Amino acid sequence: MTAPGRAVVVAVVGEIPAGGRKIVDIDGRSVGVFNLGDGFVALRNTCPHEGAPLCEGVLSGALTSPTPGVYHYERRGEILRCPWHQWEFDLRTGRSWVDPDRVRVRHYPVTSDGRHVIVHV
Repeated sequence: MTAPGRAVVVAVVGEIPAGGRKIVDIDGRSVGVFNLGDGFVALRNTCPHEGAPLCEGVLSGALTSPTPGVYHYERRGEILRCPWHQWEFDLRTGRSWVDPDRVRVRHYPVTSDGRHVIVHV
């Protein structure tokens, strides 16, 4: 299955290690490409809040609590925190962790041909 849009090779598989990232320029747009270990994702490197270089932020996980006093740390390395104001975004969807229905960052489909990481814009 091929993702829609123009295909741009951004890296060689192995160049971005699991848990790592690479920031690339595609047609004048800064895009962060992340290796989540089970696949690659790409987000626009601009926070929708005030334009910070979002993809330079810290990667973390999510703390959930099914009941009071019980906590689980999940999705390690899948939540991206803006370096300026700490807004958090889901790497897999580009949606804000706090307000996913209204706030999001542009998310690009990523595929691999086995040798290259390809972003579809």
